Amino acid sequence: MYAASLGGDGAELRPLEPWQAGEFLAHIDRGREFIGQHNGLPDVVRDLESSAAFLRAYAEKTAADSGRIHGIWADGTLVGGFLLRKLDIEQRTAEAGCWLEPSVVGRGLVTRAARLVIDWAVEVRGIHRVEWWVSPDNAPSIAVARRLGMTKDGVLRESYLYRGKRHDEEIWSVLAPDWRVAKAAW
Repeated sequence: MYAASLGGDGAELRPLEPWQAGEFLAHIDRGREFIGQHNGLPDVVRDLESSAAFLRAYAEKTAADSGRIHGIWADGTLVGGFLLRKLDIEQRTAEAGCWLEPSVVGRGLVTRAARLVIDWAVEVRGIHRVEWWVSPDNAPSIAVARRLGMTKDGVLRESYLYRGKRHDEEIWSVLAPDWRVAKAAW
């Protein structure tokens, strides 16, 4: 297994795999309420079986070259994740997503993880457009999109049914040429 450093504070980005279902479930349980404010993951990962099934689905996406999931570890503990929910090599598009436990918010972990994974998608896999779908109420996630050099493309009004209520979704994106410009500025 490989790990990529997320900087001098010891944080790492690693692939998440089905054999880590117990650790993944414990992580979701620690942040269930916080993560669930804007992310449906806690409603999907409810027990060990559903945790393993979720990670197996991403193992299958990885094998099919249609998605990836990575965990964010801080001080040896899984505290968040970053994924390419969709990866379409033919169309050269991807959709990225993230989540964190509340204990590590504000440390820049998502931004650092996003930079690694998006850079891999653009520079290694040839992705031209990376999208970031976010609730308009999720100011921290929108701030990450801005730090990544993304542009707000628009709002899909009441497009997402979540916990019995319709929610708007903002679509942010970065194109490969803009990514390279933003990357040079870091």
